[in-house]
Amino acid sequence: MKPSMRSRQEPRRVSNGVIIGAMLLSLCVLSIVKARYCATPFGKAEDQLQEQMNASIRMETDESPARTPGGDNSSSGFPPISNSNSPRLACAKNFFAASSCVPEEEEDEPEEVPSTAPAVTTPAAVSTTTGGGGKGRKGGKSKGGKAKPTCYMTSKRSERCDASGDIRVDGNRSTIYVSGIDREWRTKPYARYHDPVAMAHVREYTLKPLGAAGDAAPACTKNHSVPGFMFSNGGFSGNLYHDYTDVLVPLFISTHQFKGRVKFLLSGMKPWWVAKFTPFFQQLTRYDVIDVDNDQEVHCFPRILIGATFHKDMGVDPRRSPGHVSVVDFKRALRRAFGLEREAASRGGATGTGKPRLLIISRRGSRRFLNEREMARVAAEAGFEVRVAEPDQHTDMATFAKLVNSADVMIGVHGAGLTNMVFLPRGAVLIQVVPFGGLEWLTSVTFKDPAADMEVNYMDYNVKLEESSLIDQYPKNHQVLTDPYAVHKQGWDALKTAYLDKQNIRIDLDRFKATLQDAMSRLP
Repeated sequence: MKPSMRSRQEPRRVSNGVIIGAMLLSLCVLSIVKARYCATPFGKAEDQLQEQMNASIRMETDESPARTPGGDNSSSGFPPISNSNSPRLACAKNFFAASSCVPEEEEDEPEEVPSTAPAVTTPAAVSTTTGGGGKGRKGGKSKGGKAKPTCYMTSKRSERCDASGDIRVDGNRSTIYVSGIDREWRTKPYARYHDPVAMAHVREYTLKPLGAAGDAAPACTKNHSVPGFMFSNGGFSGNLYHDYTDVLVPLFISTHQFKGRVKFLLSGMKPWWVAKFTPFFQQLTRYDVIDVDNDQEVHCFPRILIGATFHKDMGVDPRRSPGHVSVVDFKRALRRAFGLEREAASRGGATGTGKPRLLIISRRGSRRFLNEREMARVAAEAGFEVRVAEPDQHTDMATFAKLVNSADVMIGVHGAGLTNMVFLPRGAVLIQVVPFGGLEWLTSVTFKDPAADMEVNYMDYNVKLEESSLIDQYPKNHQVLTDPYAVHKQGWDALKTAYLDKQNIRIDLDRFKATLQDAMSRLP
């Protein structure tokens, strides 16, 4: 029985082996045929990623309304995204996280230097927003050869609209008529798109197709041969830090390459604000600033650009800026604007006394120095010529700029007044007094990080609890004193109320003297 069983089973095992071998051979043959004759849908893995990105752009330009706060498609001002793993979506999720969250594909490309000759573009030559989403001007191509839409995000904080051809600006109606586009775009020309509170105070403009049915464009009453550039001083303008971070630095990035041949259209114009910065505007444009919201004219341009490009807080990324300019070039433009002749700090000072000058930035409200006079005395004993000044909205900009430029060391509690560091000479020292409450992350983003790019030596003076007025306002075991990060978790309003709005500083004079000695040693 056993031999007969083996004789019956052995042929079955051979048969199974043949079948398995045939199947493997068939798979090999099919793989070879597929590799030789059948193309993959998108080719390489990076091509598939590019296709996903292109799909997102097509959705943005073909189906979605304009990407502005309050728009129908997004309360945050971001376009819809089809790929859940997109870096742009990751940045949107971290909306109120680090301000450096700028996905690579959203970085602004270097802008071409415009010709000094007036642009001549017929409506037929202007690309449209159908299909891949035209940029709205002749030859507007992105890195991948795709035409950009008329309006597009240059960072998570800034949007740019760019169109050429027959452009008619009717500011009274917040409308811009553009030839060559086939859909409407809405935009707010202020570089703080991540902040709905600020954007709520920025006027929205609508770009409409010229000659659209039932919406006749008004006739031109003023014709211009140079491009127009629209921006806003709404939002948080009026606070010196936001003046520079949200408006002036982005404006420099976006318009310096025009070499004056550009006309500024300002939305939300505050006359006192314009007067304050007129010397700087004159470095960027040869013409008067137009109050576009209230002007009765219909201005016609060969090209319109709306919205300045943001790179980083108080800074410029030379890799992305036209001409590869830096924030040092921005400071140089400010020096020319306000007639500042001093380029470098020194231990010998600039006033003929042989002493370096210390400028103490004073404050009247919160975060003020409670022993300012004693600080000035100690500084004088340490070998400084001391000046104390308090800038505000009504301070003459040129006069204060000259005072800051004469300083070798500047000290102040965290606040908008420290923005005047843009006028400090090269090699000067900035001492930021950081209030108690775990605010190092805030003070780093606002002033510490920008200082190095501005060729300014930076120092922290971190306030200890015994130097803070908070110790007199709360019980010893209160959370504000014992656990600042628990207060942070309650949100910005709680943090601001506890550590910025209610805190004053009584500097430890021994610590202050040691800090000044350190600052002196850092001077050229």
